[in-house]
Amino acid sequence: MIRYIRRAAAFCLLLLMALLLNAARIQVFQADELNDNPANRRQTIARYGQPRGNILIGGRSVTGSRNTGEQLRYERTYTDGRLYAPVTGYASQTYGTTLIENAEDDILSGTDPMLAPLPLWNEITRSQQPGGDVRTTIKDSMQRAAYDGLGGRRGAVAALEPSTGKILALVSTPSFDPGRLSGTGSSVTDAWRQLNASKSQPMLNRAIRQTYPPGSTFKIVTAAAALDAEVVTDPGAYTDTPSPYVLPGTDTELPNEARGCEEASLSEAIRVSCNTVMAHLGVEVGLDGMVDAVRKFGFNDTGLKIPSGVAKSNFDTDMSDDQLALSSIGQFDTTATPLQMAMVASAVANGGDLMYPYLVDRTTTKDGTTVHQNTARPYHRAMTPQTAAQLQQMMVDVVERGTGSNGAIDGVTVGGKTGTAQHGIDNTGTPYAWFISWARDPRSGRPAVAVAVVVEDAAARRADISGGGSAAPIARSVMEAALRG
Repeated sequence: MIRYIRRAAAFCLLLLMALLLNAARIQVFQADELNDNPANRRQTIARYGQPRGNILIGGRSVTGSRNTGEQLRYERTYTDGRLYAPVTGYASQTYGTTLIENAEDDILSGTDPMLAPLPLWNEITRSQQPGGDVRTTIKDSMQRAAYDGLGGRRGAVAALEPSTGKILALVSTPSFDPGRLSGTGSSVTDAWRQLNASKSQPMLNRAIRQTYPPGSTFKIVTAAAALDAEVVTDPGAYTDTPSPYVLPGTDTELPNEARGCEEASLSEAIRVSCNTVMAHLGVEVGLDGMVDAVRKFGFNDTGLKIPSGVAKSNFDTDMSDDQLALSSIGQFDTTATPLQMAMVASAVANGGDLMYPYLVDRTTTKDGTTVHQNTARPYHRAMTPQTAAQLQQMMVDVVERGTGSNGAIDGVTVGGKTGTAQHGIDNTGTPYAWFISWARDPRSGRPAVAVAVVVEDAAARRADISGGGSAAPIARSVMEAALRG
């Protein structure tokens, strides 16, 4: 009898061992798979079961959480949603997350292991901590100046602190209220459908996700390449460029909108924006030299993150000389984001050193303890200090004696470059208006800010009037806000 009891006990022990092993297999090895199963709502319920951490601008929260009383309890709210949508993105219970809401989701949702009191705490307990906060580098007064300046027109503004790479303003208009997408239900799906169907594309972040032909603003890059390669050794010396200039290997003449461009010096070509001189210099530098030069400014970088991903600014690496000539004046297939062109101005202002752009200053726990602090870090040496000094003077001349006078600020050294970019079939579309600029702090003499502005629906009768008339005043307002401290 005892023998049978022992056999039964051994069999029960074996079954118990099998149950324990199966439980361990499910809890340890299949946990992630089960958590990620769309049919499992426990993780989603837990995610929205507590308030989300906040995104801060200048120490002030521009986000919040609202208790809905529903199964997905807490819903995201936004203060000045349209103003800050290009920075925050949206956090939607229906459509997921974008921009900072996406890039810093682990911190904001409380699932980042760095928020836990002990290592592996979240993994062992399968819990999440209170959502942490994200403190941005954005300056509220500059963001508002850029937003108000665009006035709802299609366009974008990006502003940087040249010495650190901090992004001080990031605006895209028309914008949208991300709070409309926060929850669930028909109102959210209707808002999603309306926003996606809108011809003005309000959810497109034009500052970092849209590329444009940069037009004449790109001539600063070509000038840097020509000076660094010593194709030009004296910016004030005459060049051997005819006007009009026949594109190499073709019968096509490249005209100038400006006068006095025949054999104009590099300095004069930048001041009045001569297409012929800059196209010729690009060909003289050569394809390899131009490709290397643009790379140092950030073009063709597919991995730039701020922390959200930035669209690649393009300069073709395989072209004929006629295509290279057009590319060297910001035409053909050359395209750039507004952030990229702000980086161009920043590199000039900062003596040739281009700093890596970043939007998040630091992340913290709910009680303010720092989790991660971002600091300034070099990106590329875009040009030599001597070349940067020469370009600074050329850009100052553009503002003081050239096409960029609308960017001038009394008592402040400002450098700039205007531009218009043709687009559409046979260039029938209204030109894009560009202005890139930088301003020195008169108190310290250091570069305070670099700005790029693009306005899509600007009126222009000739090259560069649009950039000077439509985009430069916006840049001036942003620079003034930066200088006010």
